[in-house]
Amino acid sequence: MMAKNENYEQAKSRVEKRIGFMIHAGVYVLVNAGLITLNLMRSPDKLWFIWPLGGWGLGVLFHAIKVFGPGSGGASNWKEKMIEKEQSKLDE
Repeated sequence: MMAKNENYEQAKSRVEKRIGFMIHAGVYVLVNAGLITLNLMRSPDKLWFIWPLGGWGLGVLFHAIKVFGPGSGGASNWKEKMIEKEQSKLDE
């Protein structure tokens, strides 16, 4: 019984990390789309949007490696479904 609780907590932690990454990636896309639009409308001759896009993009890349890299397990849709899937993997 103790192992099931530990597996659930581990699965829950993994799912929360994946959800955190998805939020990070979504905010990255929205904010940078706004910056690109602003840059191209206000000063299309100077493309400064590449700096925040690239710098923040590296941060998103490292976040993705941390969350989805070796030893992190697979991904799924909703939080509970993801937790159940992770838990079944850990129970094997």
